[in-house]
Amino acid sequence: MRTISSTAITDLVEKLCIEACVNLSPDIEAAMQQGAERDRSPLARNVLSTIIENVHIARSERAPMCQDTGMTVIFVDMGQDLHVEGDLIEDAINEGVRRGYTHGYLRKSVVSDPIHRHNTGDNTPAVIHYRIVPGDQMHITVAPKGFGSENKSALSMLTPSQGVAGIKQFILDTISHAGGNPCPPIIVGIGIGGTMERSAELAKRALLRPIGERHPDPAVAEIEEELLQEINKMGIGPAGFGGDTTALAVAINTGATHIAGLPVAVNISCHATRHAEGVL
Repeated sequence: MRTISSTAITDLVEKLCIEACVNLSPDIEAAMQQGAERDRSPLARNVLSTIIENVHIARSERAPMCQDTGMTVIFVDMGQDLHVEGDLIEDAINEGVRRGYTHGYLRKSVVSDPIHRHNTGDNTPAVIHYRIVPGDQMHITVAPKGFGSENKSALSMLTPSQGVAGIKQFILDTISHAGGNPCPPIIVGIGIGGTMERSAELAKRALLRPIGERHPDPAVAEIEEELLQEINKMGIGPAGFGGDTTALAVAINTGATHIAGLPVAVNISCHATRHAEGVL
């Protein structure tokens, strides 16, 4: 059994909150650069070049790449042979969010409840997903999620008889309805299977997959590629101004489900699909 202090969790989360908001991952930047070089629309190429310039400025000046610094979503993979001493893990994580959003001058966007809507003033509480895994380490991923794209996400409880055709149609309808509102070029995370809430988590986790990496099942990978092509044929384009580069990637996660069910969740993310990770 290995022991770590809760203060180490707080320190890491603080660092990751800032890093995620100021430093876009290289795979996403590279995908946008490819779009800027290949898109047939001059306006689309110009928009993508401007987004890339913004990414460079954010990285060099340690400033948020987007004014919506999101609701803080955190994935914690905790080894079953790890012991945390000090504060509760959840309290330590939220203290890290509090410090990160304060010291990083990140916008505080969280309200304490959906009815009275009082801003908590520090972007807490975070949405935290835990998994117990083998080993004695803790892997933390901070993925701030802006709501321009989150608001255009959707979930449907399809029936098995609707099959792959129904899955594709629901996803394409969701993207078409979203239009330019999610700040394209977008990344599309899809969760298929499980229960209602499990499919949504699968979709959210899919957004963490590096661009260019496909699902290990060739049949699912083929669906990913087909959907990416169909979405880019819609012509929504960067910022909704038209063009070939509406989506940078489509990533599908699948899970076991009930014989009578086919849950499908579509989690849309904007070009600022942010995440940073660390290990304790």
